[in-house]
Amino acid sequence: MMGTVFTSVLAFVVAIGVLVAVHEFGHFWVARRLGFKVLRFSIGFGRPLLKWTGRSPDRTEYVIAAIPLGGYVKMLDSREGPVEPGDEGRAFQDRPPLARIAVLLAGPGFNFLFALVAFWLVFMHGVPGLKPVIGEVRVGSIAEQAGLRPEDTVLSVAGRPVATREGALLGILDALVDGGNVPLVVSVEGGGERSLTLAVPPERRRDLTEPGALLGGLGFGFWLPRQPALVEALTEGGPAAVAGLEVGDEVVAVDGEPVGDFPAFVERIRLRPGQDALLTVRRDGGERDLRVAVAAESVDGVLVGRIGVTVGGNLRFPDDMRTFERYGPFAAVAPAAGETWSKTVLTVKFLWRMVTGDVSTKNISGPINIAQYAGLSALGGIGYFLGFLALVSISLGVLNLLPIPILDGGQVLYQLAEIVKGRPLSEEMQVAGQKAGVVLLVALMGFAFYNDIARLIG
Repeated sequence: MMGTVFTSVLAFVVAIGVLVAVHEFGHFWVARRLGFKVLRFSIGFGRPLLKWTGRSPDRTEYVIAAIPLGGYVKMLDSREGPVEPGDEGRAFQDRPPLARIAVLLAGPGFNFLFALVAFWLVFMHGVPGLKPVIGEVRVGSIAEQAGLRPEDTVLSVAGRPVATREGALLGILDALVDGGNVPLVVSVEGGGERSLTLAVPPERRRDLTEPGALLGGLGFGFWLPRQPALVEALTEGGPAAVAGLEVGDEVVAVDGEPVGDFPAFVERIRLRPGQDALLTVRRDGGERDLRVAVAAESVDGVLVGRIGVTVGGNLRFPDDMRTFERYGPFAAVAPAAGETWSKTVLTVKFLWRMVTGDVSTKNISGPINIAQYAGLSALGGIGYFLGFLALVSISLGVLNLLPIPILDGGQVLYQLAEIVKGRPLSEEMQVAGQKAGVVLLVALMGFAFYNDIARLIG
């Protein structure tokens, strides 16, 4: 447990440090080339841990600070005091508005460029995936009514070909956000194709955009190999531990009925709240029966059975169910650019749909959730971690382009207003905008923290 937390924290710090450095370097690099005088380039806030002065005539100060949750580029500001001889015209306010806009846009621009490079490296490293083969289809569900069947393979979603489960999920989500109906083309036995449409009622569309709700709400899952019901952990003093179950046991039957796999065992126990269940377990090559008093717990107002056991087992997918994309240096450019573009468009679309109320705001994640994903991706290997960095970099770029005064997008609006008016906005108006921006940003961060905590306790 502590090792997992440490990995998550370390991966989060590395991710934020890299992405903030990329963003701020964008501002810094363009500012230097357009004649702005840069006084300080800082990664992090608070007490400096490392500080040095550059050799250039500007004597720029470089800082790595203690709090790695941001950074900044401080430029010469004529409002803070007189400008020294030789630096006339190099303060931020004294440069042309279009030059200022270029500097402001460079931060988000470098985030998108970083995502492109990261995806390029990912596609050269190789992208493993699983074919989008349908498993269980729940009776009476949206999927069943549309005609989706077990062992169908999804070939395209809303007219766009898909080759992996991730591609199919993102396509379904994208189509759902766009209009609710999700056109699919699936393969059928014998090599033919069949077209169908997942018709989602308008009143259910927003709920299906909540994290983890899509497949269950549509009523289908992707195919999984048999996962044996192996006991991985026991709750101390729980019904399973009291009955004598041990880590490593495999549950093979409940009340004499064979258990085919892990999901079937879980479902059998869920349906027996407050009852006894006779478990047949395989241990050390033999079988034995253990009687367990199933506890009853209320979940969303419904009583379900619990016995205090974590059950799992390794999933082993056959080779014909796997996919693997790998490209050479030149061939990887096109898929990397396409991935960057599609993820950027989807991020913008999701943000707008949150504003209009068509997408659940539970998708807004804070540092806790990001750290968890950072740790998981780091454990998965360099390819997964680079993909994670690319996605967060895109989100950071899009976020900074929002028209909120404290962000780059809001500052761009100030410069555009100056071009239209022929003079800068009053200092009072700029200060008022900054204050409003701080309030909005703090509210957004608070909501993200709330979502993180809700996920942890949910």
